Amino acid sequence: MAQPWSSYNQVIVETYYAVKSGKSSRIHVRPVKGQIYPTTMDVECSRTMRKAYPIGTRFRIYAKETDKEGGKPFLYSHFDWPFEVVD
Repeated sequence: MAQPWSSYNQVIVETYYAVKSGKSSRIHVRPVKGQIYPTTMDVECSRTMRKAYPIGTRFRIYAKETDKEGGKPFLYSHFDWPFEVVD
C-alpha cells in the first residue's frame, strides 16, 4: 500500500526567524536555494519539527504546491508526515 505522501515531491527546506510576521509563529520555513521552488515561498509543515531544532536547520520533507482556494501559492506538508534533518 502506498504511503499518503508518495505523490508529493521531496523538498529541502530550512527554518528561519521572521522579524515581522502576521502569523502565529515567528519560526518560518522556506525552500533552500537551488530547489525548484523559490526561497520566498512559504511552507506549511510540522510545528513540532520547527520548534525542536535550531533556527537554520535544514530538512527533507514531502510537500506539494497549493494555493488554498485562490490565495498565494505555498508548499504544504502534513504535520504528521516523516521528515529528515539534512546537512
